[in-house]
Amino acid sequence: MSEKSEVDLTGAKKNTGVWLVKVPKYLAQQWSKASGKGEVGKLKIGKKPGKTDVSFTLNEDLTCLSALGEKTELVQAPQEHSMLMLSVGGQTLAVFTETTADEISLEGMVVQRAECRPAVNESYVKLKKLQMEVSTKPKRLTEQIARPVTNNFKPVSNHVANVEYEKKKRTEGRMVRADRQQVMDMLFSAFEKHQYYNIKHLVEVTKQPVTYLKEILREIGLYNAKGTHKSTWELKPEYRHYHGEEAN
Repeated sequence: MSEKSEVDLTGAKKNTGVWLVKVPKYLAQQWSKASGKGEVGKLKIGKKPGKTDVSFTLNEDLTCLSALGEKTELVQAPQEHSMLMLSVGGQTLAVFTETTADEISLEGMVVQRAECRPAVNESYVKLKKLQMEVSTKPKRLTEQIARPVTNNFKPVSNHVANVEYEKKKRTEGRMVRADRQQVMDMLFSAFEKHQYYNIKHLVEVTKQPVTYLKEILREIGLYNAKGTHKSTWELKPEYRHYHGEEAN
């Protein structure tokens, strides 16, 4: 519905009262099939002591329902229905109609609510039984096939991605080079815990080839060729940032 649609309020001037009736799903479906084809049934309004007696009889031509699910047998819809009359409950309710041209018209104000209930007879019991069978049936079933299916996905001994990965491993050794920034992040994280590392330990931490790792370490680190921490790497002063106790 368009936000700029205009509402025809002619129905409000007529002060037309309408009923708001809740009907079973099958009844609404049968009514929609009969749209534009004449009457769908007959409504009978009578009087009983202290209340209004209302009943609805579905047109016999509409009692034949379509097959439910895989049920090939035709199901008969209940023809007789009673109306449970309900109050509007202090609410202000209205009924509107909308055309294909987004024209909206007020049909009337709701003056009575009701609930349409089918008569509990053989047709109704059979209908409910079939509806329950359809609703509880699994959506997917295991089926044994007579011959193999050849037009679907076939398993392969090795996927293309795995082949490329293995090829890369053979080319660069057991370890595959990771993104340069990712390796730097791993190194910075390690040096936050300790100030000095030997190359063997850093290889275990980063899982990177030695040649590639040394290339990155030369950018951000210093190699101690002698002294107390001989044969170890540490970060250049501009990259140092240690947490907690004094780095060791």
